[in-house]
Amino acid sequence: MEVKAKLKFARMAPTKARLVADLIRGKKSEEAINILSFTKKGAAKAMIKLLKSAIANATQKKTVDVDRLYVKKVSVDQGTTWKRFTPRALGRATTIRKRTSHITIVLDEK
Repeated sequence: MEVKAKLKFARMAPTKARLVADLIRGKKSEEAINILSFTKKGAAKAMIKLLKSAIANATQKKTVDVDRLYVKKVSVDQGTTWKRFTPRALGRATTIRKRTSHITIVLDEK
């Protein structure tokens, strides 16, 4: 039985978050937590918190065995982009795009 957890509007670029998501796709849940805890990317902290949330959702359902869970699907989609401006030469302004991500983790039993 599938278990999901979502993180919306995470303040990280989706391209950088996808690099971390590729590391844990298809791994067992305990192995994925170990991989994320030793990854030096900023997205790893958010992913480990989300993965633990998905495991907690599985324990609440009580129909799945938590020891047999694996990461079935990890998707990182682009969220809204915050637009900010910074001053430049000759009175002009340049936009700064602060990108956000929507991260979804789906766990399943093997």
